[in-house]
Amino acid sequence: MSTPLHVKLLKTMYRLVVDNLFAILAVAAAAAVLQRTSPETALALARLIRPAHWLLALLAAVGAAKLRRMGRPKDVYLVEYGCFRPKPWYRAPFATCLEHAHLMPYLVDEESVRFAIRLLERSGLGEETCVPDAYHYMPPDRSLKASRDETELVIFSAVDQVFARTTVRPEDIDVLIVNCSIFTPTPVFADMVVNRYKLRADVQNVNLSGMGCSAGLVSVGLAKNLLQVAPRGTHVLIVSTEILSSQYYVGTERAMLLPNCLFRMGAAAMILSNSAERARFRLTRAVRTVTAARDADYRCVFQEEDDKGNTGIRLSKDLATTAGHALKSNIAAFGPLVLPASEQLLVALSFLKRKLLSGRAKVRLYRPDFRTAFEHICIHAGGRGVIDEVQHGLGLSDEDVEASRMTLHRFGNTSSSSVLYELAYLEAKGMMNKGDRVWMISFGAGFDCNSVAWECVKPAADADGPWADCIHRYPVQLPEIAKDNISDS
Repeated sequence: MSTPLHVKLLKTMYRLVVDNLFAILAVAAAAAVLQRTSPETALALARLIRPAHWLLALLAAVGAAKLRRMGRPKDVYLVEYGCFRPKPWYRAPFATCLEHAHLMPYLVDEESVRFAIRLLERSGLGEETCVPDAYHYMPPDRSLKASRDETELVIFSAVDQVFARTTVRPEDIDVLIVNCSIFTPTPVFADMVVNRYKLRADVQNVNLSGMGCSAGLVSVGLAKNLLQVAPRGTHVLIVSTEILSSQYYVGTERAMLLPNCLFRMGAAAMILSNSAERARFRLTRAVRTVTAARDADYRCVFQEEDDKGNTGIRLSKDLATTAGHALKSNIAAFGPLVLPASEQLLVALSFLKRKLLSGRAKVRLYRPDFRTAFEHICIHAGGRGVIDEVQHGLGLSDEDVEASRMTLHRFGNTSSSSVLYELAYLEAKGMMNKGDRVWMISFGAGFDCNSVAWECVKPAADADGPWADCIHRYPVQLPEIAKDNISDS
């Protein structure tokens, strides 16, 4: 049901007044003073002040502004980003998945096959999602070599993309952060990147593991902390991926079959800097919430062996609900930093009303409208259930979550890199404008919830990214699915 016009006008007037309250009061006070003071009196007072005093006042104001800027942490910027775009021969359409499963009865029983295919059909994934070479073998190649080959393919492709889209060169990189949750070889991924691109000997490198799909935004938070204390002009290269080859689960536990069905190959690289030169986005906020103190959250995404000794990732059936609870905790810290005063006032009034009417009436807390703070929202494309939960919890429209659903459909769950594919979707569709604000939300093992806010400085000059060969076909209509006990990751 659409909101009546008079209600929309009232809301608009309310936001204009509350969000600009101090400016309105200042103008009113100035007008009152001017009304009581004649022009002759004001001119006489101005003549009493000597030019030297005017100069001292000006110098004091400039000095105060300078000290304020010096005391403020350095701004952090996203210079450029690039995503791995898989070739068509890596595609894994549902028919291929079904055929392979039937040809491997010694690995997967018929009941598990039916479950997996039903899950795929209801997952929100399309027929063009891609898996590594290792998954196309029968049985899947879970060797160390296969994982290294996949690593070099996706990571190097993403890094090549980001360097091709900017004038920053490998020798300009001062800090390298690479994240991958499950597969961590020796030497680590960070050393592989240093070796491939011949980064400087004094480059600081960090390799993050075990953090699941939230690690990409965790890396952004880490880079932010480093850049705010680093010399101006420092560059950080972040690479986010998940390597699948060695992680194919060959058992029959349904909760451990989910990652086989939902995760797909992908990687993204971004260059951050504390210099505004060549910047495309400015980082405004980064908030991380960890709920691992709760046992249910801690075991929500858990690597373990089944009763036959097969290793895999067990995803709780309550994963979407857990993500919703983690998001609430995250919003409690993130909201006050980004929401306009009009929304914060409504939240405070609803808290006060609940407090005053405690025990006498059930008062529903006001749900803030984050669309007043952001033009675009990128929800980690972890699964249809996760996106549904966040959309419902935040009261978002289908247009607000379009980038997340279309990324899930085209690329699947690419783990920590998914939010960059969503940003690329927004730019490829021409939705991004200078000054637009973007909210990225990710969830990961632990359980973690991360929120990162950006402001667009300069939109992309072209749509040459992971969507270049298919953006004209999106958005697509997704089939309606009745809810059942199948959960998404």
